[in-house]
Amino acid sequence: MTHPVRTDGTAPPGGEPFDPGGAAAEATAAILHSTLHGAARGVVVDSPPGAGKSTLVVRAARELVAAGEQLMIVAQTNAQVDDLADRLATADPELPVGRLHGADSPPDAALDRHPMLARSSAVADLRDRAVVIATAAKWAYVKDVEPWRHAIVDEAYQMRSDALLQVAGLFERALFVGDPGQLDPFSVVGAEQWAGLSYDPSASAVVTLLAHNPGLPQHRLPVSWRLPASAAPLVSRAFYPYTPFRSGTGPGDRRLVFGVPGDGEGPDRVLDEAAESGWGLLELPARHTPRTDPEAVRAVALVVRRLLDRGGVTYSAPDPDPAPLTADRIAVGTAHRDQAAAVRGALAALGVASGVGGVAVDTANRLQGREFDVTVVLHPLSGRPDATAFHLETGRLCVLASRHRHACIVVCRAGVASLLDEHPSSEPVQLGVTVKFPDGWEANHAVLAHLAEHRTVWRPA
Repeated sequence: MTHPVRTDGTAPPGGEPFDPGGAAAEATAAILHSTLHGAARGVVVDSPPGAGKSTLVVRAARELVAAGEQLMIVAQTNAQVDDLADRLATADPELPVGRLHGADSPPDAALDRHPMLARSSAVADLRDRAVVIATAAKWAYVKDVEPWRHAIVDEAYQMRSDALLQVAGLFERALFVGDPGQLDPFSVVGAEQWAGLSYDPSASAVVTLLAHNPGLPQHRLPVSWRLPASAAPLVSRAFYPYTPFRSGTGPGDRRLVFGVPGDGEGPDRVLDEAAESGWGLLELPARHTPRTDPEAVRAVALVVRRLLDRGGVTYSAPDPDPAPLTADRIAVGTAHRDQAAAVRGALAALGVASGVGGVAVDTANRLQGREFDVTVVLHPLSGRPDATAFHLETGRLCVLASRHRHACIVVCRAGVASLLDEHPSSEPVQLGVTVKFPDGWEANHAVLAHLAEHRTVWRPA
């Protein structure tokens, strides 16, 4: 019997200790049963960060093929499609996989190593494949074909409902897998005129699907295998209060150790705190600044530089051997592209490479779905005179706070808590709109309250 999950990873009084592996296996079995043997036309799976969405998609695809089915897989970006194609072909080298792509967007050359993986810009060339994978945008161009009996929609919460409508005629039944806590689907035009309507094209595909089909089976993955025991309780409490989860690891299973002692300056002190507790807040003096705050940007770069200089190594149980903390296992997350560009410039000035093989520096939108050992975050509200809806978006903060396996260091100017109190949530209430709980105001307060326990105050010279 599986006991209720607590976000601190303990069992209820009198219960047995929570078994993350058993809980994950039980949830996966129920999902696969609904997918293979259920009568509903759709199955929805909610997943916390790092719970194994891609692993589930690969396993479900292989189970369907083993049952004699052909299927299509829908993902949201070419990078996601290439990753899934690579995972499928690696898991089963004999599986006939098709990668459908645009004429001007060829697949990653790394896929060439899989002899059973066919690529084409024409779906007719791939119809004999057991699994065909493409982006939602590419599937929208596929017309006049016999529908597949089964489809899997990956990152379904990041798919707009109008994109689902464009491809819905291509399949009869579908498994929808996604993370409800991540960023909402992106739209380049305002969608206020459709707010609250059942056919709002900017709404999440899953939200619209469930609004029209409230009886569809819904499952959730209860364990994050990415987030350490130090991070899962906060992320679960702040961003997933109604679908709590826990870490697949326990206290002490993940460790970050530095071979070189700190120099006593703010960046080193916050790194020592993060190595000890999994979290660190480097707090700069309160001040209203430009978006690309030079002092905060340099502080972020200094933290990264010291991460590399101090010879960090990571331990991940059950593997007893340490792994070096290299540049490609570090990420810097920002809210805006110009902030990311400024950080890249500051890193280059300190002799740190970014990009391929170096430190990943990008916005939350582009870091979504990725995983690193250590992340350094420039807080979205640092130095701002106001708290806009963009900077308060729950999904943005959730992405930034949930990419790491060992530690997350946040760089921020003091005064954000007061800023939040001065700018309470004032979004208009609209009938028929699904309320996303918690809102960004509450989530920011929850994260700040936790970070305050791991604060290093620093006044750069």
